[in-house]
Amino acid sequence: MVATTLEHTSLDGPATLLRIATAGSVDDGKSTLVGRLLFDSRSVLSDQLDAVERVSRDRGLETADLALLTDGLRAEREQGITIDVAYRYFATTSRSFVLADCPGHVQYTRNTVTGASTADVVVLLVDARKGLLEQTRRHLAVAALLRVPHVVVAVNKIDLVGWSAERFAEIVADLRAAASALGVVGIHAIPVSALLGDNVVEGSDNTPWYDGPSLLDLLEALPTADAPADEPFRLAVQHVVRPQSGEDRFRDYRGYAGQVAGGVVRPGDPVVVLPGGQRTTVVGIDTADSLAAGLDTLPEAFAPQSVTIRLADDVDVAHGDLLAAADGAPTPTQDVTATVAWLGDRPLEPRTTVLLKHGTRTVKAQVRAIVGRLDLDTLDTSELSAAASLTLNDLGRVTLRLAAPVPVEPYARARRTGAFLLVDPDDGATLAAGMVDGI
Repeated sequence: MVATTLEHTSLDGPATLLRIATAGSVDDGKSTLVGRLLFDSRSVLSDQLDAVERVSRDRGLETADLALLTDGLRAEREQGITIDVAYRYFATTSRSFVLADCPGHVQYTRNTVTGASTADVVVLLVDARKGLLEQTRRHLAVAALLRVPHVVVAVNKIDLVGWSAERFAEIVADLRAAASALGVVGIHAIPVSALLGDNVVEGSDNTPWYDGPSLLDLLEALPTADAPADEPFRLAVQHVVRPQSGEDRFRDYRGYAGQVAGGVVRPGDPVVVLPGGQRTTVVGIDTADSLAAGLDTLPEAFAPQSVTIRLADDVDVAHGDLLAAADGAPTPTQDVTATVAWLGDRPLEPRTTVLLKHGTRTVKAQVRAIVGRLDLDTLDTSELSAAASLTLNDLGRVTLRLAAPVPVEPYARARRTGAFLLVDPDDGATLAAGMVDGI
């Protein structure tokens, strides 16, 4: 039997929601795989299937082209390629899924970064005939940099290599080497035929040498990211709710609304307001529903709930501030070393002025230096190759000087509060996705 897991990852029971992103090179069959997953799991509406069958007949095909279920843009249908991230929602009896089908062309790598940024799992496709390509390594690097908890490699078109166990094992060995170089753990490999449906939803008699789960079985079993209780509490303030006229209970009401980015918070918990550093205590947690029900407070809130926090003291809190657990709170800083995925059409050069968006706070920043660029041929992350600039789809390390202190923390410790965006100050276009390495 062929080993199916490169690094062991325990499979817990099913969770409520799993976020998936697909990635891979051009023509590896991502859209077909997603279409097959939706079709075989009976997650396609009859009118959607009718439309796909009609377009397929117009193209002279004898069977439905399931890739059309995800290639939703008109340009995608006309060109037969995936351009934008296509989000699809489906569910089985044991789990719900949000799936982001990402493009394979190198010029759309920025879209893959977007799709993978919130994913619990990246499903990376590899054409069994071609093996690992540069774009495969690039997507592995993106998954590593974004700290995606799980990577599932679907070795597709296994039927076109005669259902070869030897070819599958060879690709798995190459994956092991690439994953090790990038520090990726928790990789699972599955031989599939997206076109025929083998090992996608149901197991296949054509691969008796493979004793692992089908793709859907694995996705139903994989655990999501760490439990909220295991993370430190963080909430970026989106809106300050001030006293209001009307009912007596709202005349002195003051709260701080936002989405819990990590951890759990309860009334009585000590918190710190960053970057100011004021310390206080949580006295109440509200939502629109709890207020309507007349509840004094919710017992707790956890990621990713959107809530309003009431504090014991009348401290200065504004939009863009971060409420953090007082114990182990990040230290605001103006100097950041980070890895960035450059998404801008113009090259990034030292001394470029940008806007850094972290949570709900936006500050001016200057790129002090480009430390280096990741070589996708060697995948050597210990010594980045020298680079005078970063161009579209490059992955590199930079140092930034911020105009004001921001409470960032290393991405390896806190995925949500360790991430940021770089934005063009002139037109608001997103230039880079960044992950904090050090401060």
